[in-house]
Amino acid sequence: MDSNTLYYSLELVSGNGLRLSCEQKAALQTSLVILQRNYRFSRVLFWGKILGVKGDYFIAQGATEDELRAKKTLYSLNCIDWHLLPLPTPVLLAEVSAVAKGRFVGDPSFEYELTETRQQGEGDEAVKEEFTMKVTEEKRLAATVFNIERDVAVVPRGAFIRTPHDTVQVNRSFQGLSTLEAGNLSNYLHFTEPQHLKKKSIMEMADLDPSIDFLDPLSEDIPKESWSLQMEGSSVCVLRSLLWLGLTFFHVPFTPQHGYIYMGDGLKNLDLPFML
Repeated sequence: MDSNTLYYSLELVSGNGLRLSCEQKAALQTSLVILQRNYRFSRVLFWGKILGVKGDYFIAQGATEDELRAKKTLYSLNCIDWHLLPLPTPVLLAEVSAVAKGRFVGDPSFEYELTETRQQGEGDEAVKEEFTMKVTEEKRLAATVFNIERDVAVVPRGAFIRTPHDTVQVNRSFQGLSTLEAGNLSNYLHFTEPQHLKKKSIMEMADLDPSIDFLDPLSEDIPKESWSLQMEGSSVCVLRSLLWLGLTFFHVPFTPQHGYIYMGDGLKNLDLPFML
């Protein structure tokens, strides 16, 4: 959610128990302004909080010329000092998936270890050796934020446009979905590189507007029941992910106000298929 409207946005998602203390709000309000100036971001988003055993990680993202592909992610332990997270490369993601398990500790330098016994050679010359893989919690944090973004980052249809230069920018003319549109899951899109769009036929693509329909809609997710959509009165629409418990999105119909926040333990709900 946009740091400029943080207080207002947090109130709209407070029904889900997502809250920050007064001290944390005050620190974020100041530090995010300084963060935007120091890194020369066009805008700064407060992404959320990942809960650890000994401490919590506060996550922010800075947007540049391309809102989709050029964001930088930072973390803080005190809402004041911010540090860049490493880029989630395929190698990093594979290492984290194999080694890091359980709850976050709350210490970026903490190391997860995995020891495996592998056989080298064949026949009588075969030798068993032990290999140890280590991954720091900072790398795990980068991978977790990337996975959550890829799976459940949400924006309303029309809130972003793709320019002729193939960059994604905020749609300044977006005035929000209507109340009827806000109740339809197909009007919400995954804010990540599309996976299913390229597989559609020419007939299916004919009704799409290439400037705003360049992302995958939530209505095509499998399983379809992985989202909970509620209209709280007629003033705000709230979406909650059942795949990543703690991810909440809000949109105020007939206004450009929207955003999402994650506050959870950073663990994927692998039991979802058995819950539906």
